[in-house]
Amino acid sequence: MDMNTLGIYVQVPFCQTKCTYCNFYTGVVARSLYRPYVDAVCREIAESRSLRGLTVDTVYLGGGTPSLLEPVDLRRVMDAIRRNYSCALEEVTLEADPETISADKAAPWLDAGINRISMGVQSLNDQELRAVGRMHRREDVYHAIEFLRAAGFRNISMDLIAGLPHQTRNSWEWSLDELIAMRPEHVSIYLLEVDEGSRLGKELLAGGNKYGAPQVPSDDEMADFYELACVKLKAQVFEHYEISNWALPGHASKHNLKYWRREPYVGFGAGSHSFDRQKRWANVHDPAVYATAIQQGRSAIESVELVTSAQALDEELFLGLRELAGIDLPRIERKYGADLAPRLAKLLDDGLIKRDGNTIRLNPAKLTISNEVFVELLG
Repeated sequence: MDMNTLGIYVQVPFCQTKCTYCNFYTGVVARSLYRPYVDAVCREIAESRSLRGLTVDTVYLGGGTPSLLEPVDLRRVMDAIRRNYSCALEEVTLEADPETISADKAAPWLDAGINRISMGVQSLNDQELRAVGRMHRREDVYHAIEFLRAAGFRNISMDLIAGLPHQTRNSWEWSLDELIAMRPEHVSIYLLEVDEGSRLGKELLAGGNKYGAPQVPSDDEMADFYELACVKLKAQVFEHYEISNWALPGHASKHNLKYWRREPYVGFGAGSHSFDRQKRWANVHDPAVYATAIQQGRSAIESVELVTSAQALDEELFLGLRELAGIDLPRIERKYGADLAPRLAKLLDDGLIKRDGNTIRLNPAKLTISNEVFVELLG
């Protein structure tokens, strides 16, 4: 862990459509608003004094769908970062939807310094994609990876969601096999999140019929899909390094590891979050309110939270346990002057976590109920 490096996150909260399962603060706006938003982000980067003494080694352009921006505007953001921060960039990720990836975008992205693409695949079954309002279809994914490889990208991440409406074990296995055959360097597998924040989640909780809610697989089926992914990805030498993430050797996400290891990062753009080990702060979510604040020379920060020692300890435990390598228990006990044995005893007894020397990790057989482990741990 290098304590002198910094991750930068840039939030682009624009989408072409709002997917039914999405609980992010993103929106569909006129393309004419993209450039003024980028102007505001570049100005925020130039005027920020946060953690300027650290060397930036990772950048993550996330959203939303940042690949909707013109390549020239993505380059402006990258140039602003390089101009205002000391940079030794190892990993620069752009989130991209398959249908937004083209040959005439891929080359300029690489030229701007972007060297990793995180592609929102979600499924390789057109019925499932249609059901949740995705714009792309299976064939778009094949075209996208072709364009990226031809341009020279050698670090591509693809994600799937287990639990989409109409998904069956057969269709899930089909999506998995097709994705693996494309040989991305990194794979993320997410379980469908059911909460009030998305249209589909709301419908499921209300027992309604809209958005394909009755066709959503059961929790047991989703757990089965996840376990099938674990088996298949392991057989193809993907290392399962975090609950939702697998990588070919040397391709774990350097930027995301900063979040799980509580290393510092600075966020720019509407709704972005930052952390300097002592406090967390967040920008206002609404892109128009954000852009106006920056244009008027005001701060866009809407909340600042000092992290107490007790909160930091909780974070070390639940973020650290997300990594399958686990946590060094004596190191954490020394750091916080805490005896964690009482907190961990029941989880150990119930077989939810395992101890191996100084290391505590989630029981690999219990990963599908990791949230229950975290609730018990933090309770």
